[in-house]
Amino acid sequence: MLGELEQIVMLATLRLNGDGYGVTIQDAVRKATARDLTIGTIHKTLMRLEEKGYVASRMGESSPRRGGRAKRHYELTPAGLSILRASLRALRRMAAGLAVGLDPA
Repeated sequence: MLGELEQIVMLATLRLNGDGYGVTIQDAVRKATARDLTIGTIHKTLMRLEEKGYVASRMGESSPRRGGRAKRHYELTPAGLSILRASLRALRRMAAGLAVGLDPA
């Protein structure tokens, strides 16, 4: 089972369709959840997910705007997509039928 932070970062990464890097993932999380996660938290989570084989990274082109540094782009692996689907299914099953207003708005 994935933790909440891992799910959120993976969903943001998936939403960015392979073009996500630290800052864009951070922005996607902020827009969707109103949570202001530090870039360090995003990077640590991405590194942990990559170690588990759930995300893969590649280096983009270097940019003069970034002082010649390249961005590291992230995307979900097939294993990551599978575990994310399973984790979200489990959450939906746990919430199904509860009468406390947990149905999506």
